[in-house]
Amino acid sequence: MANAASIAAARSHPLTWRTVVSRALVVVAAGVAIYLVLPGLTEVLASWPRLSTLEPVWAAAAVVAEIASFTCYFALQRLALQARGWFAVVTAGLAGNSISGILPGGAAVGAAVQFEMLATAGVDPDTAVAGLTAFSLLNVGALLGLPILALPAMLAGAPASPGLVHTAFVGIAGFCLVAIFGVIILRTDRPLAMAGRAAQSIANRVTRGRRPPLTGLDVRLLTDRDTIKSVLGKNWWQAVALTTGRLGFDFCCLLAALRATGTAPRPALVLLAYAAANVIALVPITPGGLGIVEASLGGLLILAGVRGTDAFLATLAYRLVSYWLPLSTGLPAYLLFRHRYGRAASRPARTHP
Repeated sequence: MANAASIAAARSHPLTWRTVVSRALVVVAAGVAIYLVLPGLTEVLASWPRLSTLEPVWAAAAVVAEIASFTCYFALQRLALQARGWFAVVTAGLAGNSISGILPGGAAVGAAVQFEMLATAGVDPDTAVAGLTAFSLLNVGALLGLPILALPAMLAGAPASPGLVHTAFVGIAGFCLVAIFGVIILRTDRPLAMAGRAAQSIANRVTRGRRPPLTGLDVRLLTDRDTIKSVLGKNWWQAVALTTGRLGFDFCCLLAALRATGTAPRPALVLLAYAAANVIALVPITPGGLGIVEASLGGLLILAGVRGTDAFLATLAYRLVSYWLPLSTGLPAYLLFRHRYGRAASRPARTHP
C-alpha cells in the first residue's frame, strides 16, 4: 500500500498525457531498434553454448582488463568531483550505471540517482554537475579520436574494408569538430551565452503558462563552464591519462575476448570496430546500447577480418564482462551506500565523501 508521502508526491506531480506519450515513444523507439538489429543480436546470443570453449587465460585477462578500465573510470570521476574518498564515488557510479543500462532512456534517471547519492554523501551539487559534464565531454572526445590511432596502419597499407575506412574518416572529422567546439566554448563567452539564451527562450515558449519562466540560463552555463575549467585546469594531464586508461583497458578487454576464441586479429582494424560500436552506443535508443552494440560490433569485427563465429562469440564475451557484470553490481552498491549514508540526509553535508 502506498504511504502518505508517495500519495502526496503523486498529487503534486500528476501524470500528464505528455509524460505518458513521451515515455511510450521511448519504449517504442527502443523496441523498433531492437527489432531492426534482432538478426545480429540473435547470432551473438546463439554463441552462448560456445562460451565454455574460450581459453581460460585470455578470458581471465579480459576480466582483469575491464576491472582496470572501471578503476580508471572511477578515478576520473573522483578527480572531476574533487573528492578525497572512493566509497561514495564508486557506489554512486555503479548504481547510476545500472539504472542507465536497464531502463530505456535511463541515462537521465541514472544521472539523477547518481547526483542524489553524491549530494547525500556531501559532494557539492554544482561541482558534481560540472565535474561529470567534463567527464562526459572527455569520454566523447576520446572515443571520436580513437580512429586517429589506427590511421598510421591504414596509411601503411593494412587491408581494411571500405566500411571501416569510412568509419575512420567520420570519426576523425567528428573529433576535429568536437575539438574546435571545445576550444571555442572554453576560451570565449559569447557563443555559450547565445546558446543559453536561445535554449532559455525555447524552453519558456514550450512551458508557457505551466511553469515559471526560466531565467539566467546563459549565466549558469558560463559559471558551469568556468567550474569545469577550474576542475580540469591544473589536473588536465591526470584527466587525459585516466581517460586514455579507461578506453585503453576496455579495448584490451575486447582484444582478450578475441584471443580467447583462438583468433589473432589486427589490433588497428579492431580498434576501428570498437570505436564505431561505442559511438553508436552513445545514441540513447536502447538502455546501454543493448542489442545495437552486440549487432554492430559483431558485424564490424567481421569487416575487420575476424571469422563470423569468432566475432559473435568474442562480442558476447566482451559484453558479458563490460556490460552485464557491472550491471549486476548496481543494487549491492546502492544497498552498501544506504547502509553507510542512510541517515546522512538529515545531517549537515560533509565536505568530502
